[in-house]
This record gives sequence, structure tokens and C-alpha cells, in this order.
Amino acid sequence: MSMKEAIVKRFQQLCQERNIKYNELATLSGVTPSTVYSMMDERRKDVSAITVKKLCDGLGISVSQFYNDPIFESLEQEIF
Repeated sequence: MSMKEAIVKRFQQLCQERNIKYNELATLSGVTPSTVYSMMDERRKDVSAITVKKLCDGLGISVSQFYNDPIFESLEQEIF
């Protein structure tokens, strides 16, 4: 799994746990819904560290809490 895929899956998991939709996540985080939907798009390869931070803020968690998840323990090497 790539880093981007893991980030998306982690946000999906957190939204599901909190029973919130992507539009609500965007509102809580102070970003546009298009930013969240763009990040979730499989065709997009990159995600901004600033966007991750804003979304974490919106969810009320730290970036370290976000990345402290088993999903990030077995990422594939990123070679382009």
C-alpha cells in the first residue's frame, strides 16, 4: 500500500468511526469539500501535508495520533 492510499484509508476510518461525511469533515477543517474529495480520488497521487494537518485539526486529533496506526507500519517503497 502506498502512503497516499494509507492516508485516505485512515481518514475514511476516522470519518466512519465518527459517523461524519466528507462535506462535514471539510467544514470542521476549514477546507473546501473539493479539497477533501480530491484527496480521496484514487487517480490523485499526492496529498498535501498541510491538508492532512487541517483535517486532523478538524477531527480534534494531532498529526502524531493520526499516523500512530498500524496501517502505516507496512507501506511499500515509493519509487516513481
